[in-house]
Order: sequence, then structure tokens, then C-alpha cells
Amino acid sequence: MGRCFFLILFFAIPSCAQSGTPRPSTPAQRMDGTAAPPIDDDENRDRIARDMAKKANLERQAALKADTDKLVKLATELKAYVDKSNENVLSLEVLKKAEEIEKLARSVKDKMKGPN
Repeated sequence: MGRCFFLILFFAIPSCAQSGTPRPSTPAQRMDGTAAPPIDDDENRDRIARDMAKKANLERQAALKADTDKLVKLATELKAYVDKSNENVLSLEVLKKAEEIEKLARSVKDKMKGPN
């Protein structure tokens, strides 16, 4: 009888101890089937912040390219207006083009500085 009681206690205690503690979650699986290391919230936030910064830089770069292309076009148009005018005539169109170029150039300059 003593042996049966001992055997019951021997097998019952480990099973009770296991049922009271939460099981660790299974690690995430990669596409190749290997276990991926767990990612904590800080790493996740950092990754998201880097991705957002990268996307913002790409968008800023695309805007800079478009603006500089427009600057080249406006400068070419301004040169054509100036070539058509003479020393006695300063066209209103020339002034408007010069102001438009100035505004766009300032915008490009601000975009090049980045978000500060």
C-alpha cells in the first residue's frame, strides 16, 4: 500500500505543477520552417519607425525630382521670354516666370533640408 501511495504522489505532483503554470507560446515560424526569434514591442516600433522614415524619404526624393524637373522647364521658358525681349521692354510674363521660379526654388531648398 505504501508503494502505491508513493507512486501516485510521484506521478500526480509533476502533473499538478505543470497544469498551474502557463505554457510558453510556440515560437513564430519563418517561411522556411525554422523558428524565428520572438520580436518584442520596442523592436517592432523601431522597425515601423524606420520603415515610415524610409517611405517619407522616398516620397521627399520623388517630390524633389519632380520640382527640379519643373524648375528646369521654367528656367528654359524664362530664357525664351528674355531672348524675345529687348533692352527697352520687360515683359510681365518674364516677371511672373521669375517669381514662380523663385517660389519653387525656395520649396526645393526647404525639401532638401528635410524635416527638422
